[in-house]
Amino acid sequence: MKILLFGATGMVGQGVLRECLAAADVTQVTTVGRTRVTQEHPKLRQIVHANLTDLQSVEDQLQGCDACFFCLGVSSAGMNEDTYRRLTYDLTLSIAGVLARLNPQMKFTYVSGAGTDSTEQGRSMWARVKGKTENDLQKLPLASVQLFRPGVIQPLHGIRSKTRVYQFIYNVIGPLLTLLRQFFPNAIVTTEDLGNAMLNGARSLTGPVIVEAADIVRLARQPVKA
Repeated sequence: MKILLFGATGMVGQGVLRECLAAADVTQVTTVGRTRVTQEHPKLRQIVHANLTDLQSVEDQLQGCDACFFCLGVSSAGMNEDTYRRLTYDLTLSIAGVLARLNPQMKFTYVSGAGTDSTEQGRSMWARVKGKTENDLQKLPLASVQLFRPGVIQPLHGIRSKTRVYQFIYNVIGPLLTLLRQFFPNAIVTTEDLGNAMLNGARSLTGPVIVEAADIVRLARQPVKA
């Protein structure tokens, strides 16, 4: 498989990149973002592009990919709805629309969140915006749109959040998350789970599908067919 990865420098994206590079059936991973990732690997290609809302100058490098893992995202904390919508809905649909035109055979995986509001009518601003993003992604002419809704995510393998306050929280509660996963294995997903589940989704899932936290854990442990 040839994979496109948006958001590779974020916590989720770092985990997904790690698993993609380790997967035997992944021949190429192309990261797209405003900054470079620190890894060096024979499978890794990097597209550093300042304006992700305009991909025209790099379109030739985005073709021929089998799957896109879209891990870009921002916290809604302190944002008004217009700003959050621009950084969440507008950016995601802009990129996905380009990819649908260039790679209609592509499987597109979007990292959403637990509690996303598919009705677009609820009181939670972030959930409404995520819900509209999910709904409109499913209307694009792509082979498969897979909507991942993790809740609590535990970073593994030295992966760190770029948000300082979040990383402080992870430093404090990391051991507790490890313990809680023993009792609630379907409620807490790891960055490793997310990466492996996305890969297995690209290998086997078809059509539009919503993948909740428990589904992520099960999908991550699905045997890879030779």
